Amino acid sequence: MNNELKQELIFAKQNNELVAIYNFASDDTFTVGYVVAMDSLFVLILGLDMDSKINGLNAVRLTSIHDVKRDNDYLLNVKIREQNAKKYGYYDVWKLEQFLTSTKYGQQPILIQMLTEAFEQEEPIVIGTKEFKDRDDFDGYLASLDAVKLTLNYLNFEDLSSLWTRGILLADIDYLRVKGMQAHNSATILKEIFNFPEQN
Repeated sequence: MNNELKQELIFAKQNNELVAIYNFASDDTFTVGYVVAMDSLFVLILGLDMDSKINGLNAVRLTSIHDVKRDNDYLLNVKIREQNAKKYGYYDVWKLEQFLTSTKYGQQPILIQMLTEAFEQEEPIVIGTKEFKDRDDFDGYLASLDAVKLTLNYLNFEDLSSLWTRGILLADIDYLRVKGMQAHNSATILKEIFNFPEQN
């Protein structure tokens, strides 16, 4: 990521501006939201979905970002729809604004903090890796975590015959999503089909 793009993210955070982050091969896929924090490796976004409601926290690896937009017609549309979401009461169904008042990011490595929280709280996550990010990501729960790698128990949505396991190096994580619809849906499927995570 070049300094110009990093400055765009810094300005967006300082001015509480909506931003569009492009880190996929196709510009048809991108992340929209507000910059929560940034460290030397990741930027953390309070993401908005197509209906302009809050849909989770998204950490994106800085080196994978090839464009950042702070002012275009698409973002103007998102901003207008965001007003409707607030007006009609569906803007923050996951209560993430309240969560962010008590949980601070950026004082320690963002990726480590998010993974540690998810592991300790048995929280569902979505991981995109450098190898598969333009084709697929992994939805599941952390089975183990250390400073170098993690093990994920995850879903294969086309084969629910068993729960799958994958080891992932932290250096290979391109993005991480938590506390959004994708993670919540995966948690429901894992619980109903596999009774996972097992409750003590």
